[in-house]
Amino acid sequence: MKREPDLDTLLSQVKDDDLGVQSFLNAFGKALTTGDADAIAQMWETPAFVLGADVARTVSNREEVAELFEGARADYNAMGIVDTKPQIIRLDEITDHMVMVRVRWPYLDAQGLERGAEASTYTLTRANDGEWKFRVAVMHGAEAMN
Repeated sequence: MKREPDLDTLLSQVKDDDLGVQSFLNAFGKALTTGDADAIAQMWETPAFVLGADVARTVSNREEVAELFEGARADYNAMGIVDTKPQIIRLDEITDHMVMVRVRWPYLDAQGLERGAEASTYTLTRANDGEWKFRVAVMHGAEAMN
């Protein structure tokens, strides 16, 4: 059985974020945990695709993106989660205008303690205004709790 490298090893392999991807993900995490579905919708280029264990969905416009994330804050708050700090595990620059990024999203409680995590892989494209936008989101799901 292949053993995955530990998180510190993975994080040390990520190149410097001269592309602005970390800043983009930080803003997304903040919008997600504060329940700002409109800000989240502005971070997506449509049409886009969302894939996970329980979803395979095309989102055609920003209103559909907002609907998709509308209840996220309440769902996280119900688990005692109030914050996250995205951790880039892998960042691949495909072209000057496209990257693929694997992100670990730790679940942080009100005291800042980690209470689990989930991971996703995203394809981001750089829009005409120079800002990153989500085009594909593959949700890996929650990490197994030990």
